Amino acid sequence: MQTVYTDVLVVGAGLAGERAAIEAAQAGLSTICLSIVPARRSHSSAAMGGMQASLGNSVMGEGDCPDVHFADTVKGSDWGCDQEVARLFADRAPIEMRQLAHWGVPWNRVVPGESSYFKGGAQYKKVEAAEKEGLITARAFGGTAKWRTCHVSDGTGHAVLFTVDNVCAQHGVEVHDKTEAIALLQDGESCFGVIARSLRTGELFTYLSKATLVATGGFGRIYPNTTNAVICDGGGHSIAVESGVVPIGNPEAIQFHPTGIVPTDILVTEGCRGDGGTLLDVDEERFMHIYEPEKAELASRDVVSRWMTHHIREGKGVKSSYGEHLWLDIRHLGEKHITGKLREVYEICTSFLGIDPVHQLIPVRPTQHYTMAGVRTNKDGAAYGLKGLFSAGEAACWDMHGFNRLGGNSLAETVVAGGIVGKKLVEYVQGSEVIFNSSIIDGEYKKQQKRIAAVINNTNGSENVFKVRAAMRQALHRGANIFRTREGLETCVKALQDVLARARHVGLRSNGRGANPELAAALKLEGQAKLALMIAYSALQRTESRGSHNREDFTARNDRDWLNRTLAYWKKPDDDLPTLEYEPASPTMEIPPGDRGYGKMDVISADHKE
Repeated sequence: MQTVYTDVLVVGAGLAGERAAIEAAQAGLSTICLSIVPARRSHSSAAMGGMQASLGNSVMGEGDCPDVHFADTVKGSDWGCDQEVARLFADRAPIEMRQLAHWGVPWNRVVPGESSYFKGGAQYKKVEAAEKEGLITARAFGGTAKWRTCHVSDGTGHAVLFTVDNVCAQHGVEVHDKTEAIALLQDGESCFGVIARSLRTGELFTYLSKATLVATGGFGRIYPNTTNAVICDGGGHSIAVESGVVPIGNPEAIQFHPTGIVPTDILVTEGCRGDGGTLLDVDEERFMHIYEPEKAELASRDVVSRWMTHHIREGKGVKSSYGEHLWLDIRHLGEKHITGKLREVYEICTSFLGIDPVHQLIPVRPTQHYTMAGVRTNKDGAAYGLKGLFSAGEAACWDMHGFNRLGGNSLAETVVAGGIVGKKLVEYVQGSEVIFNSSIIDGEYKKQQKRIAAVINNTNGSENVFKVRAAMRQALHRGANIFRTREGLETCVKALQDVLARARHVGLRSNGRGANPELAAALKLEGQAKLALMIAYSALQRTESRGSHNREDFTARNDRDWLNRTLAYWKKPDDDLPTLEYEPASPTMEIPPGDRGYGKMDVISADHKE
């Protein structure tokens, strides 16, 4: 058994993980990041539009401050977030953006005389920028009262991740890539590392640590249509769930982005609409202003995705061999703007679609994009159920997003939460003594060896990994999508219970040796099926509509009965349904529940009497 020891172990090497690793390394702690891919290929690099922070530098950001950002975040969450955490985030975000600038992020900055687009009523018009020269500028994003989305053209994630990775290297953070954590080392009370598998050779390693951080991003790949990369498959969530004591927070809260391109589902940034792009129907006419007169295309993502789907249902979709879609029009922004500030969109469209967005419309439709669901933590990033286990970024339910996150808030969360949780992680390591239980370590190592051998040798069965995974994805697509009903969710739950039973009996067609993607997929399939069941079963129980969770049979937001957060546990390995518990959405409320300012307002208030 090969054993590696470190003070801090970070599972994941995207922005949240590496930002936390910097805090640990600066404190003098030995720090290792495990990553399925080289750090700079982490999915953080795919984020396009920007990071929200109330710098107030742009013309349309005048008067912005953390209070306004906080209010936008709470309303965007449909009052499902922890307001104490949202406040921490809004207050810290401007500081973190300036820290990133100091480290070398080449933010777009104010250029005198440059024109900016902004939305006035239902029309877009140009205004001459009057910002102060050289300061970090911002663009509009959905659901915000001010322009505050700091950006590096439309390659923000790429620029920030490369910068943060450089800082990690400067501080001696080790990144062990092509390495996947497959089980936590824990005794039911404390976590002290992981069992990991080399994706190059198939060898198993034991990583022992005083503190472990799960920062593996989202799990959109359990859906068939998603903007997520193939590495966003729930591996970090699954190992937490398998502990039996760590819950997933709000698993029913799954975000669908309005503009995934057809047919690849690659993301077209919200920055397109923030910069003045419009949505068109089959008649090439705008429609969002009909449903949302104030915000139009820049309502929050859950609202825009629902209205787009509704508009298609009304017969206004564009028919294609890949299904119906709508159009995104950015032609009026001009060639200079598109090939400059939206250059990645331009390259995606020309390379993957064979169209020129300077002159042609972009086919788009809503697609799964983000998981507000995640490993439930407290405000310090400490996971429920296990001491020494932390989580940050999209992998975590921290919970500043509630039932819908605003565009630009998640990329900002990676570095803000990474910094905050990283400091708390350091405090934990410096203030505690960890005892490594050798019998538990040896037992878990042998358990994983046995599990892998059973899959390779088809000891437990010979179900086809890819067919079972496809069945899981289709069940979620049909029953736990943008619109949900009791009948659809009940059917989905039953189908997923069958998927889970089959996932426990998968075998391989290949020999399983070396760098074997079939074995990697097989080892995480049961965990993915459990995550899928958490989504569907939690959505079935939540008899209201809130943010991204939209029940067509319970259309009202029900603050009287459902102003809470779902905690989904898998308490016994052989269970076929999760155990659900609930906690208050926010112990303290600066802003009581009210109207979001966009979307249908249909609410049962907390003080409502029958």
